[in-house]
Amino acid sequence: MLSEPRSGRLASWGNALLAGFVSPDDAVLAIVGEDAVHRVEGLPGEAGPVGLTLALGRLRALGVAGLRVALPAPGHPLGLSGPPDFNARALDAEEAVVCHGAALGLVPEVYEAGPVGDVHVEVVWHCLRVREAPPADVPSLGEAERELAEALREATEVLSRLDVAGSGPVAEAAVDAYRARAERGREVLAPGYPPRAVRVLELAQRVGLLVSVAYENGHGGAVSASEMAARTEALRPVERTARRAQVAAYNAFVEERERGVR
Repeated sequence: MLSEPRSGRLASWGNALLAGFVSPDDAVLAIVGEDAVHRVEGLPGEAGPVGLTLALGRLRALGVAGLRVALPAPGHPLGLSGPPDFNARALDAEEAVVCHGAALGLVPEVYEAGPVGDVHVEVVWHCLRVREAPPADVPSLGEAERELAEALREATEVLSRLDVAGSGPVAEAAVDAYRARAERGREVLAPGYPPRAVRVLELAQRVGLLVSVAYENGHGGAVSASEMAARTEALRPVERTARRAQVAAYNAFVEERERGVR
């Protein structure tokens, strides 16, 4: 949760490209990020893997008008609509992109090579058929914002009682990393997204940071089995809520288009 999912970058900048807010070069550069290269395999009309620039152009030609994000987890097919084989691959990858305007979806497969500190990362997006149906369990931006605030209050109360504090070197490093990223620029979403989506995504990332710190910072004062179980029970719904909010933020572009806002 600390770093944005690749599906989020693809959907966000792909939407900006489809709407004419950014150039193909700028979109691809943002999508690839620190990875070495991204390719798309299985596109209709293409015999083999193709680069992102060609793939995004092909998707537009196939009728794709927007891109949605799915961030599924076991027992929670968040953002998915089927069929089962696509859902299974998305669940294995823990993310996917679902096209709006054509029954297609994209699931990333990541290949890493090289020593620590000099890892070469290549990503292959597998293009598969999807079911044209409403995505599962995606809230509106307003709902996501309210749920985040409520979940954060409840979890903070429980975690404070169990002495799971955001302290120590691991927690401090995580907070420093978040602040450094925020200072590098506020562009957490591509141009064209509504300000509320940016606000919701930032809050979801902040909540995700707190969850990660709680998990990575040891057991704190939660030394008994029952206390550790209580901590896990407190974190699980917060993590779920943060994922739902992330999806709502990334999907806001398409939701506005469907409502005729843009």
